[in-house]
Amino acid sequence: MNLLPATCVILAGGKSRRMGMDKRFLEVGGQTMLGRTITVCETLFADIMVVTAAPEPSIETQLRVVHDVIPGCATLGGIYTGLSYASFEYGFVIACDMPWIHPDLVKFLVALVQEPQETEYDVIIPKLQSGLQPTHAVYSKRCLPFLKEMLDRRDLKVQGLCAYANVSVRYVSSDEIEKFDPHGRAFANVNTLEDLENVRRDADLDRSPQRIE
Repeated sequence: MNLLPATCVILAGGKSRRMGMDKRFLEVGGQTMLGRTITVCETLFADIMVVTAAPEPSIETQLRVVHDVIPGCATLGGIYTGLSYASFEYGFVIACDMPWIHPDLVKFLVALVQEPQETEYDVIIPKLQSGLQPTHAVYSKRCLPFLKEMLDRRDLKVQGLCAYANVSVRYVSSDEIEKFDPHGRAFANVNTLEDLENVRRDADLDRSPQRIE
């Protein structure tokens, strides 16, 4: 099996304020959302870590579990932490509440690291009509000083990283993504009970005899 030359950083902060319960352990298609993410990522990466906001004895996994180097900094802090611990130069960052990870799309994004160009990319990020997708993207360790600068001034909007003049960004268009994810599910995440009901319904359909045939 050819594993990808990047560290997989699974963001599993655990706050779930909008959901009102810990969505990491909610089941979709017979697996917890965190377990579902891990299952897919283990087929793609040799180096995988789970990043949490604080020490998490409730997470049972053989993977590395690390917690935020700088507490209270949301997704930006999780990305900074993951890249800090990453064994590879690049990290593929995925939120654990995105249940439709598409392996071929992930492979495509990581492969863009080697796309011919004058300057190496620091960020490879999908850009949809709805906006940038920072929790399904690839980041270089070269981003660490810029992320630290943002953390120091509590500028926690991840998209702001792409505005730095010294950060080389490869935007991945909807047309490119559609080849791998024609139904547009890869970037759907679960923030509300309605979202959860929708993904559970789709998971049940995927497992039905009619869909399997």
